[in-house]
Amino acid sequence: MKSARREIVAVTLAVLLVAAAFAIPHLHWGIVTPLINSTPREIEMYAAAAPIFGWWNAHVGWGTIPAIMIGVGAALWGPAVAQRLPWRAVPWVTWATSCAWAFALAMIDGWQRGFARRLETKNEYLRQVPSVDDIPYALHSFSSRIRDFQPDSWITHVSGHPPGALLTFVWLDRIGLSGGAWAGLLCLLVGSSAAAAIVVAARALSGEDLARRAAPFVAVAPTAIWVAVSADGYFAGVAAWGLALLALAVRGTARLPILAGAAAGLLLGWGIFLNYGLGLIALPAVAVLIAAKDVRSALRAVVPAVVVAMAVVGVFALVGFWWFDGYTLVQERYWQGIAANRPFQYWSWANFASVVCAVGLGTVAGVSRAFDIKLIKERSGLYLVILAALLATVCADLSMLSKAEVERIWLPYTVWLTAAGALLPPRSHRFWLGLNVLGALVLNSVILTNW
Repeated sequence: MKSARREIVAVTLAVLLVAAAFAIPHLHWGIVTPLINSTPREIEMYAAAAPIFGWWNAHVGWGTIPAIMIGVGAALWGPAVAQRLPWRAVPWVTWATSCAWAFALAMIDGWQRGFARRLETKNEYLRQVPSVDDIPYALHSFSSRIRDFQPDSWITHVSGHPPGALLTFVWLDRIGLSGGAWAGLLCLLVGSSAAAAIVVAARALSGEDLARRAAPFVAVAPTAIWVAVSADGYFAGVAAWGLALLALAVRGTARLPILAGAAAGLLLGWGIFLNYGLGLIALPAVAVLIAAKDVRSALRAVVPAVVVAMAVVGVFALVGFWWFDGYTLVQERYWQGIAANRPFQYWSWANFASVVCAVGLGTVAGVSRAFDIKLIKERSGLYLVILAALLATVCADLSMLSKAEVERIWLPYTVWLTAAGALLPPRSHRFWLGLNVLGALVLNSVILTNW
């Protein structure tokens, strides 16, 4: 009964937060607004549907019916199917469902607008790919081109991230898979695989029953709106598998724990060269280590992980890119742009309204159950990782380097929050899953999201 009251309070507060975030921009309360010092055109472009980055545009597409079918099917039968499938099939089915769900949501916006052309817009990585004809030189000179208003400044998304993000799309182009559709497919496949990674990690950290209960929630999470055709979806997938491999190594469920730890270090090390914000992935990683059976198990995982991650840092340093230099310069670039016109007085709390939209009310209800002191003291792994992911979003918010667009930018952490649905009573899963699905469908259909 006490937990039920906690869920009701959490969901009520979340609804009020979202309502306030959407309503307050229309009340003209000084700097408690999404955008200042901007023209009507800029407000329309960057804050038309604040706190979500996009434009009000009620629409349907050929993805609408498949999305409804996938969402309703997952809500009605997902929990039962997840319990009955052989375990080896659960991660694969979760991944396939997540991929289909994300693609169907993208297709509500249409093939060109929702998928094939999304990564070809003027600020996206693919616009910069043709200019990279010498990869070593591009890496060596990368930091010098981060600041804005220079003749050779990188475009917005390239300058705002370490070189690993641009390198990914350059390599894709080099092997003949050029263009927005191939880039979108990479992001879709890797991003949706985060659902499988979370299920694998949940089983290693908290047992098979909890992992099976989490599967439907991560498979049809509202975060899928931003996973398809979003480089941040790709970042989230890489980070999720890094944490999953670390969990396997820590809990000794991998056949070769040291190798699993090394692979985790490779992915997490690569992750911080995809997105500066992934430095905060250290918080969920520490949560995984705290859930280790003993100190020996933790060391068996962390030593190879750290060694390999440092090797990744070393390789980038040898070719001329030092992560901390890039991080310092990207802060300058951030404040040279629209960030200066996005008041912290609004975004400091409206960011979390965006998170509520991205994870769904079912997730909010589940997160309220993660604050279980008894299970935290018992070092229950999934609880710790969920709380660490939540803490990472708080740290990102307080940094003042994440103002708006966090429904996409914080994907590496919010995808883990969606697993919190597993903490809810099984008898209520259909209801909360249905609420998440409904929220995703409405949001994707009334706002044309700028992914």
